[in-house]
Amino acid sequence: MNVLITGANRGLGYELAAESIRRGHHVVALVRDEAASEQLQASLHVQSLNEQQITIMLADVRDEEAIQVAAQQLKADGLKLDCIMNSAAVLLGRQTAIEALDMEDMQLSFDVNLFGPIRVIKHMIGLLADEEGSIINISSEAGSIHHAYAGDYPYSLSKCALNLLSEQLKRMLSGKGVYVWSIHPGWMRTDMGGSAAPLSPQQSAVGIINIMERKVAIETNFSFIDYRGEAMDI
Repeated sequence: MNVLITGANRGLGYELAAESIRRGHHVVALVRDEAASEQLQASLHVQSLNEQQITIMLADVRDEEAIQVAAQQLKADGLKLDCIMNSAAVLLGRQTAIEALDMEDMQLSFDVNLFGPIRVIKHMIGLLADEEGSIINISSEAGSIHHAYAGDYPYSLSKCALNLLSEQLKRMLSGKGVYVWSIHPGWMRTDMGGSAAPLSPQQSAVGIINIMERKVAIETNFSFIDYRGEAMDI
């Protein structure tokens, strides 16, 4: 498979790329700048992963022109994508009262967490295989309306909107054999999740790649699931 992954230089994004490479897939990694590219290459080298199985492209998810250029290059190279995986995200304004909320945190969160995936899908969907293809948006339980809680407004609201985007795309693509999932990856030990989290990003990545490979029987009418393929409350 050819798997496009955003935010592939660290955290869950890196583990998704690494697990894909271990399983013999080719990864197209969209990273935001040269420093992120170097970080990704260094991690691959440390783990002795085959760097021939990855194509690194500089394209910040906030930069639509850069994403469009990357899509045009992939098309010129004759590459078809089997999966578009949106992993890049920011977590800002944690546990901030509404009265103290910084609207710049809100704007940046939506720009990266929602508009970023929209930009990527907008320009990359023409490269997606009609049969057995998939779009995977890395979401969060924080995006559940049923389990809404006070605080974390930038992250929760942007992830909730991402879940609706996934649902819309699922309906649009249901007749083409393309799967669309909005996946809660679990509480992980990453820069975002913190050291107290019970789950490693490697464990989450294994489950998500299993879902991408359609090795998991998923029973739900909606696109919102966790990394094990179990239904999440909308």
